[in-house]
Amino acid sequence: MTANLAEHAAGVVGSPIAHSLSPVLHRAAYQALGLDGWTYSRTEVLAGDLARYVSDLPAHQVGLSVTMPGKPEAVALASEVSQVARQTGAANTLIATANGWFAENTDVVGVQRALAEGRTPTRAPQNALIVGTGATAKSVLVALVGIGVRTIWVQVRSTVRPDFAELAQSLDAHLMVAGEPTAPIVGIGYAVSTAPGGSEPASLAGFDLSDATVLDVAYGQGPSPWARQCAEQGAIAIHGSRMLLHQAGEQVRLMTGFNAPLAAMDQALRAAQQGE
Repeated sequence: MTANLAEHAAGVVGSPIAHSLSPVLHRAAYQALGLDGWTYSRTEVLAGDLARYVSDLPAHQVGLSVTMPGKPEAVALASEVSQVARQTGAANTLIATANGWFAENTDVVGVQRALAEGRTPTRAPQNALIVGTGATAKSVLVALVGIGVRTIWVQVRSTVRPDFAELAQSLDAHLMVAGEPTAPIVGIGYAVSTAPGGSEPASLAGFDLSDATVLDVAYGQGPSPWARQCAEQGAIAIHGSRMLLHQAGEQVRLMTGFNAPLAAMDQALRAAQQGE
């Protein structure tokens, strides 16, 4: 591929940001694509500061990856917002356009493509389980409905967040809150935990996940305790870093115009994780 020598800048912003592996993924993509002159930075941007930061960016800035707490702010500052970013109220991607910034949420695609690496269902699963109903859970909800799920079981420590319930209703998803079932809940095709890393894993009592593909969006070395419990029931567990890879791959496509070199990005990600 012919190298692109023009200067282009991209980067990831949020707080905290030092742990972000986005630079590893995007820089590996630029190298594999032969995009000389492309740079990817990592910058600490506190809550409430994203609009100011964006207004000071240079003209050759092509895009930003946005982590928390800036995802809702990214939607607010954009001149154009995708349907999924509007639905979830969060954007993890900003793309520079002639008319301002375009906001996208590639977490949704990341969830879908990560789950697709699991068990191939004989027919589209109609039921899924989501642990948590926070901001990330909304992206998971949109992703699951997008692949045909219609009944969503949720596990929460207290109550379902109103914005999550409203989103489920707008998507015509049937929301079921997990309590103490009198009989095993079967037919779960997918299960996704959005609980923070290091938190006590949610109980699987009452759920039959023997035919499920499961994903814990929090990632570290090896499977999480929750994912291990699921696997003990026979579920196919997908590591959370697969979502990270696929959402970054979609960002690369949006920012560069080239299909992401996922093999090279995956190799760089695995090497970085082994070095932690």
